[in-house]
Amino acid sequence: MMLLVKARSTRPSQHDYRQLAPEMRCSDCLNGANVYTANECEGVVEAKGCVAGCVAVMARVIARLLARARCSVSVAPCHPDSALASSLWSSGPRHSIRPCFDSTPHGLLRRHLAGVANPVEVREQLWRENMEKIRNIGISAHIDSGKTTLTERVLFYTGRIHEIHEVRGKDGVGAKMDSMDLEREKGITIQSAATYCTWGDNQINIIDTPGHVDFTIEVERALRVLDGAVLVLCSVGGVQSQSITVDRQMRRYNVPRVAFINKLDRSGADPWKVIDQVRKKLKHNCAAVQFPIGLEDQIKGLVDLVHNQAFYFQGAHGEKVLKGDIPSEIAAAVAERRRELIESVSEVDEELADLFLNDEPILPEILSGAVRRATLNLQFIPVFMGSAFKNKGVQLLLDGVVEYLPNPLEVSNHALDQHKGEEKVELTGSPSGKLVALAFKLEEGRFGQLTYLRLYEGTMRRGDFIVNSTTGRKVKVPRLVRMHADDMEDIQEAHAGEIVAVFGVECSSGDTFTDGSVKYTMTSMNVPEPVMSLAIAPSSKDVGPQFSKALNRFQKEDPTFRVSLDPDSGQTIISGMGELHLDIYVERIRREYKVDAVVGKPQVNFRETITQRAEFDYLHRKQSGGQGQYGRVVGYIEPLPEGSEKKFEFENMMVGQAVPSQFIAAIEKGFIEASNSGALIGHPVENLRVVLTDGASHAVDSSELAFKLAALYAFRQCYAAARPVILEPVMLVELRAPVEFQGSIIGDINRRKGIIVGSDQEGDDAVVLAHVPLNNMFGYSTGLRSMTQGKGEFTMEYYQHAAVPQDAQAVLVKEYTNKRVV
Repeated sequence: MMLLVKARSTRPSQHDYRQLAPEMRCSDCLNGANVYTANECEGVVEAKGCVAGCVAVMARVIARLLARARCSVSVAPCHPDSALASSLWSSGPRHSIRPCFDSTPHGLLRRHLAGVANPVEVREQLWRENMEKIRNIGISAHIDSGKTTLTERVLFYTGRIHEIHEVRGKDGVGAKMDSMDLEREKGITIQSAATYCTWGDNQINIIDTPGHVDFTIEVERALRVLDGAVLVLCSVGGVQSQSITVDRQMRRYNVPRVAFINKLDRSGADPWKVIDQVRKKLKHNCAAVQFPIGLEDQIKGLVDLVHNQAFYFQGAHGEKVLKGDIPSEIAAAVAERRRELIESVSEVDEELADLFLNDEPILPEILSGAVRRATLNLQFIPVFMGSAFKNKGVQLLLDGVVEYLPNPLEVSNHALDQHKGEEKVELTGSPSGKLVALAFKLEEGRFGQLTYLRLYEGTMRRGDFIVNSTTGRKVKVPRLVRMHADDMEDIQEAHAGEIVAVFGVECSSGDTFTDGSVKYTMTSMNVPEPVMSLAIAPSSKDVGPQFSKALNRFQKEDPTFRVSLDPDSGQTIISGMGELHLDIYVERIRREYKVDAVVGKPQVNFRETITQRAEFDYLHRKQSGGQGQYGRVVGYIEPLPEGSEKKFEFENMMVGQAVPSQFIAAIEKGFIEASNSGALIGHPVENLRVVLTDGASHAVDSSELAFKLAALYAFRQCYAAARPVILEPVMLVELRAPVEFQGSIIGDINRRKGIIVGSDQEGDDAVVLAHVPLNNMFGYSTGLRSMTQGKGEFTMEYYQHAAVPQDAQAVLVKEYTNKRVV
């Protein structure tokens, strides 16, 4: 027997029907319900097999169809006579099943549908089922740990791509997620790229993020909107500097994660050393959920410690996963590692701890449930392993993502209600709720601005009007797409829990969109301050408009890329997170806008601060005919406590009305403007607290401008007495080189006025950690290569701003003074 269901929708889309009837299997004959497209606005669902079981399957399918507001549904048994079959497609009543005898499949179907009469209840159940099958994950790691290679294999095994291409584009194509030419040339990820795939019945939305510290904002904004993450670690390099930074970002946004130890095929691979580093350096409770069958060039497969099952990978690309017995030579080691896994999870899961302490057998489903609970509670990290390049372990990692990482309903998300003083509101994640979406990434696409959105609640449809809660502007959604790296797939609607993109919606990164019925905003992401600047100018005046257009676009896309104008020289200054960050943008200006730019020497972003309290008492009085200017401010400035989150603080401790309250804001504004340019070298002053204790005003001559100028001059008056110092950015540098070059490396770091904070040996390599001023790190890569015969490598990331030595401060002040005189 075969049953057919025909659905006609007023929102035609070939993809709607696939979503309406995902594969569901009959428990009796194990046949499934399939869905295909008859034409552009009709979908057909069919189930073949035994009548009773498949009718139950069809009942669930039709329940899904009935839950959709604009579908007409008719049902008929398929008949060998095509003419009769065609007649059975005659129109039936909307949202109903044609009456028939109870002994027929129609009658069975009608009885099965008796319990789904309430469309609201059906819809509620369906969206929960759909949400439970969604995973929003990011793949993050230290540079060159194999993130993009891993993502390429994930896309291949899930059927999103049909060929595997490698990073650096050696075959002329390059990895799918590295869509930018610069990424394929340099072999690094520069921009995070989004894609989606299906694994079994589950939809996995993936964001592949850069590993280089200069592009850390890409990791930051990806983790802000994701529900889970995969932390990729190199089996040789282990926990490296950017691994620590990425883990810190995951902690900031409370992202549950699994770890994947990659590159088990490399010489010197040691996954147990890496797990020990995760425990010591990252302070995580973690344990392996897999055991490798061989290492380096002898790796053959993996043992699943949860289910006590060995897996082997065969085929040209490891696409055939075969189950097998655990080799006898590693059986004892496997048992020991499984016990270690149970002990680690028992420490944070009471249910498993009771069974473990009572020496009761731990069944795979019990252990799996405990690992999931502990992972979602951020108390445990399951560690997977494999080799993405050698096509081993990726399918098991996908199983782990589905099994252990949360769906959108298992993550608590909050919005701030602007009508109620930013009161926290918990978002339910229901697609029938009020629309709440966060714009977390912008790109300039071929068809205008491309805005990436994470939907937290409600449904967004093409053609809908949405409201930007930040600006209050109402805009229409002209085009809605799902991203697959740089490819786009048009969709008609998107639901809560999904990551999509829209064209033609002008906004800024971090803006919140609603349907207009509420004014909610999502909490913003952390944006680090730039640490390096350089002067840039177009090679000719003819390309000035294109040059300005490029800078405006990049500044809008990347919150860490800043553009300013030097008030003394009139030069355009670009600021970013490092040399590579700025080099990439200069190259993109040349390639994408055909503008050759003249670039000056890189300069670090110094800061100024004060070290002691200083009093001020300044009277600003000016009379030039007509109304004059009069304002007096009295108080003091002092440094903020160490570790303070704020960089500037203003406090009014004035008693009485010596200065009318309407002028207080102008006084604060004057001090803020004054702190934007310190007297030593003209850089911003931070860690500053200004306290206003007294003042005086005039009934006629006092104004906001008068008090603003009074504050400005008062700051300049007392600044020198506060013993100001210059702060420079200090970088955390991690160096790795053969042991024989360790002495040369440490000596060179000392010459660069660095401080050695750690030294370790891993195999034949020495690993040195140091704090080094950024101003002394220019050109270091060339120096390191010459010292180590090309065998050394280093990474660095921003650590803090610290005071420069007195002799260096005197040189900087003299240079600034001479520059101003010229």
